[in-house]
Amino acid sequence: MATPSHHLHFISDDHDHQSCMAVAMRNAEQVCQNSGQRFTTLRRRVFELVWQQHRPIGAYEVLEQLQRDGRAAPPTVYRALDFLLELGLVHRIASLNAYVGCIHPHQPHEGQFLICESCKAYAELDAAAITAAINQCAADSGFVVRQHTVEIMGLCPRCKESREKQ
Repeated sequence: MATPSHHLHFISDDHDHQSCMAVAMRNAEQVCQNSGQRFTTLRRRVFELVWQQHRPIGAYEVLEQLQRDGRAAPPTVYRALDFLLELGLVHRIASLNAYVGCIHPHQPHEGQFLICESCKAYAELDAAAITAAINQCAADSGFVVRQHTVEIMGLCPRCKESREKQ
């Protein structure tokens, strides 16, 4: 499903983070329930950490926070992240070796992201035209696409404006 450009946005200063986190958590609980999977305390905490700042977060950052909380070893963090990836609750941003929360975990879609190279803010797209173009080009070459992630680096509106003022 294409995301109309007027709905695409980077997180603003007036963002209601508590409400956002509550919706994300309810969605995650529903996805786990619908798939017959357990949303354990550790999986829930890793999910919270990924969503916490609306910025890509690396596995080591998640591990450091969990160790501050007094729990977790690297294998458990990676298993929790793999679980969240498999259920579509998070996306992996390969260029940053990091993870972000998925804003549409209840609908199948491909990951397409605008990522600010300055502040690391991101906006998730779900543009049918991008998916169609990738699938068509792949089909033309005899390739079958199983999954794709598109990462587009640039400047978010805030960083662009800041640079223009300099």
